[in-house]
Amino acid sequence: MPKTVQVRDLDDATYLALSRRAAEAGSSVPEFLRGEIERIATRPSIAAWLARTERRSSQVRGSDVVESLDETRGAWPKR
Repeated sequence: MPKTVQVRDLDDATYLALSRRAAEAGSSVPEFLRGEIERIATRPSIAAWLARTERRSSQVRGSDVVESLDETRGAWPKR
């Protein structure tokens, strides 16, 4: 069942910015905000994202990256 959310006490500048963004998107302010809220709700929280990415381990060392870039770019010019 759909729920209603109210946001109170927005200052004029904030509402004007939202109105402009909604107009650029071809929608009303409520439609624009509904889309933004849905986008936010589908993304993982920062804590969840960090937990997921911390589990990934990399065997690549920084020196390996630099060496590979040097091979691709060629020798550095002499000054």
